[in-house]
Amino acid sequence: MPTPADPAAALPLTLDLEDFKGDFSFDALFGGLVDELLPEYRGEDDAAPAPPPPPPVLGAAPPVFPAVDELLGLFKHSCKELVDLRKQIDKRLQNLKKEVAVQDAKHRKTLGELEKGVDGLFDSFARLDSRISSVGQTAAKIGDHLQSAESQRETASQTIDLIKYLMEFNSTPGDLMELSPLFSDDSRVAEAASIAQKLRSFAEEDVGRHGVTTAVGSANASRGLEVAVANLQDYCNELENRLLARFDAASQRRELSTMAECAKILSQFNRGTSAMQHYVATRPMFIDVEIMNTDIQVVLGDEGLQADANYIADGLSQLYKEIADTVRREATTITAVFPSPNEVMAILVQRVLEQRVTTILDRILIKPSLAALPPLEGGHLLQYLRVLAVAYDKTKELSKDLQSIGCGDLDIEGLTESIYVAHKDEYTEFEQASLRQLYQSKMAELRAEAKQQSESTGSIGRAKGASLTASPQQLISVTVVTEFVRWNEEAIARCTMLFSQPTTVAANVKSIFACLLDQVSQYLTEGLERARESLNEAAAMRDRYVIGSSVSRRVAAAAASAAEAAASAGESSFRSFMIAVQRCASSVAILQQYFSNTISRLLLPVDGAHPSACEDMGSAVSVVEAAAHKGLLQCIDTVMSEVERLLSSEQKATDYRTPDDGALPDHRPTNACIRIVAYLSRVLEVAFNALEGFNKQSFLTELGNRLHKGLLNHWQKFTFSPSGGLRLKRDITEYGDFVRSFNAPSIDEKFELLGIVANVFIVAPESLASLFEGTPSIRKDALRFIQLRDDYKTAKIASMLNNITAE
Repeated sequence: MPTPADPAAALPLTLDLEDFKGDFSFDALFGGLVDELLPEYRGEDDAAPAPPPPPPVLGAAPPVFPAVDELLGLFKHSCKELVDLRKQIDKRLQNLKKEVAVQDAKHRKTLGELEKGVDGLFDSFARLDSRISSVGQTAAKIGDHLQSAESQRETASQTIDLIKYLMEFNSTPGDLMELSPLFSDDSRVAEAASIAQKLRSFAEEDVGRHGVTTAVGSANASRGLEVAVANLQDYCNELENRLLARFDAASQRRELSTMAECAKILSQFNRGTSAMQHYVATRPMFIDVEIMNTDIQVVLGDEGLQADANYIADGLSQLYKEIADTVRREATTITAVFPSPNEVMAILVQRVLEQRVTTILDRILIKPSLAALPPLEGGHLLQYLRVLAVAYDKTKELSKDLQSIGCGDLDIEGLTESIYVAHKDEYTEFEQASLRQLYQSKMAELRAEAKQQSESTGSIGRAKGASLTASPQQLISVTVVTEFVRWNEEAIARCTMLFSQPTTVAANVKSIFACLLDQVSQYLTEGLERARESLNEAAAMRDRYVIGSSVSRRVAAAAASAAEAAASAGESSFRSFMIAVQRCASSVAILQQYFSNTISRLLLPVDGAHPSACEDMGSAVSVVEAAAHKGLLQCIDTVMSEVERLLSSEQKATDYRTPDDGALPDHRPTNACIRIVAYLSRVLEVAFNALEGFNKQSFLTELGNRLHKGLLNHWQKFTFSPSGGLRLKRDITEYGDFVRSFNAPSIDEKFELLGIVANVFIVAPESLASLFEGTPSIRKDALRFIQLRDDYKTAKIASMLNNITAE
């Protein structure tokens, strides 16, 4: 308790439990405690003016915080009250805990009792649910029985009615006059049709079932049903005819609702097949002769079967567009009328393709006879193939249009293919026959042109003594080969249009391409053979004017003139053959490019097709190369014959000797060498341009070897002085410079060694040994040439050679 001396002893109790309830704020509690002692800390609005401080005591320091003692007393008193409040709270908590424990025990007891009651309820509910389920099943069974009974009642009622109607139809055969009004009432046609169909099905089934029993059973069970079946069939036929008549009348008036009603009733007869077929068959495009004639006129026009493929293609496009538009209009009517429009569309589209399209195709696709091909002038075979291609293409487009319009389950693609199967089975044979016919016609045309050209120029040429060799244009033309390729390309385009299976395409493409290989190979080979004939004619002219040495000067002059003419003919035939080889190479390149760009991609998808075609093309090219190789060898013979003629006529014995008149030696090439190099330069110019690659290298190498050998043999006929040796070396240098243009290292080496061998005529006899030591590879040729020295005997070189060879 506060003492009287305690400043806070006189303070009343300021703390209460209510102060700590709700939103407790320590700042508010603290403010409430010190508010009376520290008025200067109140808010500005409600704060009273503070009393003036007491006067300071003399000699004493003024207090820093005058209210501290009062605050300490207040705080102590407040702490004491807080402790008392805590004790009160603790006491209340203890009481509450006891009460809670008592209530929890009561609650637990109540929960236990409730759980027992709930378990009992669950058991009751389960028994109730089982009972409800049992009652429901019983009710469902009762419902099923009731429904079955109702169904049986209805079936029995209907059966009674059907038996009644069946008895009516079981009257006198063919007598339908005593039938119920149902069967004659036009307003109840649908019901009558349904009942009639049921009766007929029942009667036919009964007759069929008893038809396989014993004779006694049949007599007892099916007596009279045959009459019912016959009468029902007659009635159904009559009813179907009446409905079809109403359907046709409504169709004429475009009464779609009446047509739909009739179609729905007719669908009960054979699933409506007869009605569908009847509707399709009565379409004007199938029965109107004028429409059929118009179709032919649209496609063929006034030209008839002579119309070209492009004109027919335009006509087919126009006709097929009109057909598609007609089918599209019919599809609108069919969808509005028939309960199964897809089935009707299938019948309609099938009829369009099998009748209308096939009729026009039979008129424009008249298959020629392979045994007796029509003449090319009429263009019938090629025309047939071109029309076949455009007709097939346009028909495929039509089938796609019809499929987009709707054709039910009809296999329109298979049906379209079946229309052309007869033409496609023999397509390859017709294509090959057409290509052969085109080739034969082209060859006949070229032969006629060549004959005409020969006749127009023959008399003039013979008057001038000209050669009868054919011009390069008459031998081989790249334009002609390009035309062969164009024919084949057109055929391949038709093939890929008509067939889609990779295996079939590859087989047909390979057969068609084989025709091109045969044509190109035969044409090029025959052209090369004709060019070779020119070379043979020139060779025969050379042989014809070979004369002996003991002839008169006039005969020799005439023979020389004839030899010049033969040489001119040889040079002309050489040029012609080289041009032919050049065009042959260009033609083969065109063939290979065509194979790479067009044929390969069609053969690669099939195993073995591409390698087989490559082998065939290699064989064809090999035949051409063999003919070219023979001609090139003949060209070399022609060149060497002229070289030998020039050597024989132009080379003088004094060319390689010291002048007898003491004049200075001539170090220029001999006249024979100059003439030969000029001739070779002139004649081989066309060879350089015509040949290329390995062919060019082989030809020039062979010619260089022949030239080297011919010169060696020629020089064996002369003797050489040292100055003559120098002139020979000059000739060899001239020949070597020329053959260097061959770009054949082996030939260059031979002429270089030949120049070294010529040194045997220049060096002194005693220096020959050193010549052999410096170049051992020339020993064989040098030993032969040494014997041609003019001092061979006088200088006793033979004995020196024996010593050299002995060493």
